[in-house]
Amino acid sequence: MGSSYLILMLTITTAVASPVNNQIHFLTPHSGSADHKHPYLDCLSWRVAVEANNLRDWTHIPESCVDYVGHYMLGKQYRKDCDIVAAEAYKYAKGLNISGDGKDVWVFDIDETTLSNIPYFARDDVAFGFVPMYWTKFSQWAEKNVAPAIPGSLKLYKKLVNLGFKIVFITGSREASRQPRIRNLKAVGYTQWMKLILRGDNDQSNAVAYKSGKRKEIEEAGYKIRGNMSDQWSDLLGNNPGDRTFKMPDPMYYVA
Repeated sequence: MGSSYLILMLTITTAVASPVNNQIHFLTPHSGSADHKHPYLDCLSWRVAVEANNLRDWTHIPESCVDYVGHYMLGKQYRKDCDIVAAEAYKYAKGLNISGDGKDVWVFDIDETTLSNIPYFARDDVAFGFVPMYWTKFSQWAEKNVAPAIPGSLKLYKKLVNLGFKIVFITGSREASRQPRIRNLKAVGYTQWMKLILRGDNDQSNAVAYKSGKRKEIEEAGYKIRGNMSDQWSDLLGNNPGDRTFKMPDPMYYVA
């Protein structure tokens, strides 16, 4: 990989060692934008295809796009893209007629939706997913409770609570990681919720089936899912998706 990626890896070292806070570190000036002269033009097209769910079932970032994804995730453009999703979600939410009966629910995913794992994926032994078997170390890193909040999502969360929504987190993390997940969420500002749903340790269903089933349980209990936000299409498709879904950007990995 090029010299820019080496600089990126050296810079991220400081961020990984930082304590948990509510900010994503701005480590490079790159925005992730491109024009007809930009060397990452094809990678921009790849990222758009990923976000539109036109490109599916991919297992890792193409080698030629690793630098591009790194600069995008660590630069200003990713933050702006998250912020516009959160702003549109709030615009929609505040226009709803909340019943006041405590049955209006907003569903959040966790990883790359409310918490950011950028410090992990930018490590030189992970390389934004290009290094094989990068998931083997992820659970160990997640248990350290150092994932920062995605700022736009945290602001949205607080506004939704003030509007009277009941918050439900549904994550693909296993039940065994419940306490680390709770500690991390509370440490960065997600301090209250109605439910925190984790995947059973023996659950082998795919993401669509798992999350659809959990959303069905919520609605069968008499709640109304008014909004549903995640970084993965598999969390937003299937049955009982809610009244409206919001897709957060994530070109780092794909969950089928």
